[in-house]
Amino acid sequence: MSAIASSGSSAGSPSRRTLAARRVRQALWMLAPMLLLLVAVAGWPLARTVWISLTDMQLSDPHAARFVGLDNYLGRYGLLADPAWWRAVLNTLGFALVSVTLETVLGLGVALLLNHPSRLRTALRACVLVPWAIPTVVSAKMWSWMLHDQFGVVNHYLSALHLIHGPVAWTADPTLSLLSVVAVDVWKTTPFMALLILAALQTVPGDCYEAAAVDGVPPRAVLRRITLPLIAPGVAVAVVFRLLDALRVFDLVYVMTANSRATRTMSVYVREQLIDFQQVGYGSAAATLLFLVIGLSTLATLRVLRSSAQEEAA
Repeated sequence: MSAIASSGSSAGSPSRRTLAARRVRQALWMLAPMLLLLVAVAGWPLARTVWISLTDMQLSDPHAARFVGLDNYLGRYGLLADPAWWRAVLNTLGFALVSVTLETVLGLGVALLLNHPSRLRTALRACVLVPWAIPTVVSAKMWSWMLHDQFGVVNHYLSALHLIHGPVAWTADPTLSLLSVVAVDVWKTTPFMALLILAALQTVPGDCYEAAAVDGVPPRAVLRRITLPLIAPGVAVAVVFRLLDALRVFDLVYVMTANSRATRTMSVYVREQLIDFQQVGYGSAAATLLFLVIGLSTLATLRVLRSSAQEEAA
């Protein structure tokens, strides 16, 4: 009987493998149109950007480009030897780390408030989404005027409250400009994080809270032991989405501070090389490194979130 069972299991194993392989092929065929579209829309431009980064192409005469290999990356005047590039990298990573962290924490708080039953919940949700609905360029220009050292309302009210003793150039001071940009970004994008976290909160079964209430579990323990572990996947998705957006920030920084060294991000650096200096090859190399930094940062974030989720499950 054992021999018959073993022969039956061995006979069934190839059939299961065949069925799994057939499902994989079917899935690939169904995904083929989307994959082809991605290759056409994103793959080809990316490959061409990488190729241009290996040349000395200039915007004034693109047909006279010569192949220079990795000189734009590793040469004497390449990106890795340019202190301005490394400053832009640090500015971008610092901006992304601080803004995403603050937006996640504040978004969680706002989502918890909006998830609480209330008659004004619908109106509050609409009001919270107003900053996120405003276009980024409009928000940046609006806050630029509000933070103006001579005409801004921020200085006016801070002076009226005796919190400052004179006009403060929030977007012109090298020590305050990046913090000002981060504050504006947090104001604008926290509603986005709150919306995603609120969607995760609404998937938590109500039975968990009812059981915790019956057992007399304190609210802090409910948040730490029930709510946060159950919404962790949704928060992870929100963090990854926001991180991708923060690492390629351009419009907010450029409108508020232009090409300031104190706030220059990698995207602003790429634009400066491509448009201002007309160095298409060098700018394409910077864009390629920007893509690599975003990809590596996203993978590192996913690894950290996955390991923390495994630790919570254990």
